Amino acid sequence: MFRKVKCESQPNSEKNDTRFSTQVKVDRVVINGLDRTKDDIVIKQVEPLFEADTFEEMLQKSGETEDRLKRLGIFKQVATVIDTSKGENASENGYEVNYIVKENRNVSAGAHAEIGTNDGTLRFNVNSPNMFGRAERLTADYRCDNKQMRGFGLHFTKPVNGNTDVLIGANAYQAFNEFPWSGYTEKDRGLGIDLSFPSLIGIHNIKWEGVWRDLRCSSNKTSFAVREQAGHSLKCSIIHSLTRDSRDNAILPTEGTLLKLTQEYAGIGGNAQFFKHQVELQANKSLFLDSVLQLSLAGGVMRHLQANKEIMISDKFFLGGPLTLRGFDLNGAGPCSDGNALGGDMYCVGAVHLYTPLPFRSGKGGLGDILRSHFFVNTGNCGNFQSLRLSDFNKDNLDLFRNSLRLSYGAGIVLRLGGVARVELNYVVPIWLLPGDRVNPGIQLGVGLSFL
Repeated sequence: MFRKVKCESQPNSEKNDTRFSTQVKVDRVVINGLDRTKDDIVIKQVEPLFEADTFEEMLQKSGETEDRLKRLGIFKQVATVIDTSKGENASENGYEVNYIVKENRNVSAGAHAEIGTNDGTLRFNVNSPNMFGRAERLTADYRCDNKQMRGFGLHFTKPVNGNTDVLIGANAYQAFNEFPWSGYTEKDRGLGIDLSFPSLIGIHNIKWEGVWRDLRCSSNKTSFAVREQAGHSLKCSIIHSLTRDSRDNAILPTEGTLLKLTQEYAGIGGNAQFFKHQVELQANKSLFLDSVLQLSLAGGVMRHLQANKEIMISDKFFLGGPLTLRGFDLNGAGPCSDGNALGGDMYCVGAVHLYTPLPFRSGKGGLGDILRSHFFVNTGNCGNFQSLRLSDFNKDNLDLFRNSLRLSYGAGIVLRLGGVARVELNYVVPIWLLPGDRVNPGIQLGVGLSFL
């Protein structure tokens, strides 16, 4: 049995009859079709409607309310019907706003494929999108892929005080991952809690995470530098990220910028102790003939909290791949030992792209919107440096950094897969490289969710 929730406006003695004769008043908001959902969570979403004074404001706020109801993630259908108020208590120029909703199923299950960097993952999940009636979501999933990586996890999220923009969450997981470029496998068991909220400068996420890690060599050919780190470790860290994204499309943007800052402090218990900072920046500018110029930059530094201590390979930076530093194998640029990538405590990478249209017109919903050619230049570096403080970053370190830069250029075709992934088929020429780098000149195929 579905029920109906009614919200009625309260009398306001400060508004006189003359004002009501020229402006509108929302007398009542009705939500039809609720079953499991509690009244207070939907009342929170519709309350701003009663602040509308003009017909235009009422239309705007009713649309915003519909968006808030959809963002709860508990309805598969939300429709809005606006009508004039009727009855003895109807105000002059009064209106009634009706929302007809249809709730999602209490429990749903499914399977879908996900795309990583040149690999695919099959994920099975069970969801309860409205567990206790206030948009609490519980997800249990199991994943496996073509590289023998597998894992399972539980994730719980809930809006704070009915605000869909402020979410609190908790998760627990176990994952087995293989890192062939470094010659080891790792089993992780972790717990975490996090809080996401908006601000004037972007979306913040603050997370505490505790991970018990078991690192094992994948073969007897694994280098000694990796072998000596094998065994168990515990990392307890606080991670803060800030994301500001004004791009018109996340995969093939034509305008807008992306800024992402991430800081991680590890050392609240456990034997991993470091501070890590990363930044990612992307800017896009439309040019003539539907071409787009894109500049992408990313970098990071990390430092052990104790002097003369090494940071574990699991926490270090890696560089190289068909969607980042093109012309190099995945994580193929940077410190290495006996063919195994060791990662670095500092990295930077930059790319300049010129996207140009193929013989398909863009803006028509056809191939021109998802398929483009591009010309690019990539440069980057990843390594261990004597000092990470700018005040001590002397000439020797600058020379070492400059002389170990990698550089490549090329051209290719980019295909957008939905709104979350892309495929690149490029011809790449690496021209600056160091001994030990694993390069991939010529034709290179890249598939993934993130790119530079």
